[in-house]
Amino acid sequence: MSPFTGGTTESNLITERGRMAPKEYDAILLASFGGPEGQDDVIPFLRNVTRGRGIPDERLEEVSHHYRAFGGISPINEQNRALKAALEAELASRNIELPVLWGNRNWAPYLPEVLQGAYDAGHRRILTVTTSAYSCYSSCRQYREDLGMALVESGLDGKLEVDKIRQYFDHPGFVEPFIEGTTAGLAKVRSQLQPEDKVHILFATHSIPTRDAEAAGASAEEPREFAEGSAYVAQHLAAASAVMERVDPAAEWSLVYQSRSGAPHIPWLEPDISDAMEELAAQGVRGVVVVPLGFVSDHMEVVWDLDTEAKETAERLSMAFDRVPTPGTHHKFVEGLVDLISERTVANNIADRPAMTPLGPWYDICRPGCCANFRGEKPTIAGADTTVGTVAAGA
Repeated sequence: MSPFTGGTTESNLITERGRMAPKEYDAILLASFGGPEGQDDVIPFLRNVTRGRGIPDERLEEVSHHYRAFGGISPINEQNRALKAALEAELASRNIELPVLWGNRNWAPYLPEVLQGAYDAGHRRILTVTTSAYSCYSSCRQYREDLGMALVESGLDGKLEVDKIRQYFDHPGFVEPFIEGTTAGLAKVRSQLQPEDKVHILFATHSIPTRDAEAAGASAEEPREFAEGSAYVAQHLAAASAVMERVDPAAEWSLVYQSRSGAPHIPWLEPDISDAMEELAAQGVRGVVVVPLGFVSDHMEVVWDLDTEAKETAERLSMAFDRVPTPGTHHKFVEGLVDLISERTVANNIADRPAMTPLGPWYDICRPGCCANFRGEKPTIAGADTTVGTVAAGA
């Protein structure tokens, strides 16, 4: 099944396959979520994450315990420093002379300051790599909005062009490390049990509101049907299927969710991983392999929600447990990201766009209305309904 329903006419830079024509970029931006780097940073960071929702500091302090337990330090910033260095090394090994910048949505280095610094350094066309592989508001459109707002607030709209690579949930560079890790994890758990004991693979990802899930990948102009009515869910199911086809097609597996937040009356994607483990234990399952398929690196929602809470659930249920590594700086993942960059560049261009599921390769340019923001429209980049980010003539 092709992900494309027809040609696009928004720009002569967009081909009939939904691809952007290659460009001559002069910098790469690694854009991520950000995280606190000390106890004094926790509440200010959580204020940034929840800005606009009117949540008092007292409530934020109640939900800060997982950061507090690690000294107020999220591992995500150090992981991004390592990924930035790995990308620089891989680019250099291919003689691709593009500097790698790094900016966060919710903590220093903030995106507006990074874009201003890039412009001051003479950069005019930037290609963004985000640390999020899937399609939904928080995984894609919110990055596009934050970059769009950064251009507007800094006065760089019309002066600095900012694009982003496609969502890479089924790119081999993202999927192959999970195949490797799941193979090892399944062997480890089975070695702790009897041959007849049941083992189940749980593919874990961040839960999101069901309203946002239904909007993921949706476009009135280019309608598509997705498994369970959501590109976000369908992409995870497709990626998990690709992993299991290589690991063990006969093994039992399912998609579960974690890290739910927000008001209890608002429906979010389910089942929660701990609830699923309870049900599996009641069915006689003796071991679980947890695959953090929704995550690029071992940040807080992996080391707390999975390595701490899910592991404690397994121990209480007397289940063998193993958590598969995230791609992190795995050489295949780093190489894959540079391949994704090279899909969009004139020099060192890679025309072939591999995808390990029938859903991909995903779009370079998000479809009109895709992953709608129900909280109010904002300036965005890298979409067919983009409102900012183009370079003014002669800039």
